[in-house]
Amino acid sequence: MPKITALNHVAVVVEDMEKSLLFWRDALGIELHELRDVPAEQSQVAFLPVAGAEVELVMPTTNDSGIAKYLAKRGQGMHHLCLEVDDIEGMLSQLKAKQIRLINEEPRASVDGKKYAFIHPESTGGVLVELYQII
Repeated sequence: MPKITALNHVAVVVEDMEKSLLFWRDALGIELHELRDVPAEQSQVAFLPVAGAEVELVMPTTNDSGIAKYLAKRGQGMHHLCLEVDDIEGMLSQLKAKQIRLINEEPRASVDGKKYAFIHPESTGGVLVELYQII
């Protein structure tokens, strides 16, 4: 049976990366591990590790991306919670069997070798949940 193994990250949508880093990096003192452009998601992401997990700041790089639409509709703030799983295909099958609404029926692959999929907030009490399997 697939299981959740860790909290991987909490993603926060931001309008202005540098302004946001003034708080997260400079005021709180969280070290910026990496700032990366993610063309596939039309975004820029800042990775700030905290106690075995990360805060990820996500800023859209285009006006028509999913992140840009989210930002326009809901404003800045928490975007999603990401949980690591040991078997993403098994977890997705388990969730489907329990009538959980998925955004991704099959996992997608990221450039850094992770498999990921999103669960629709309709099934989670309003929280967008991402599942990661680190290969």
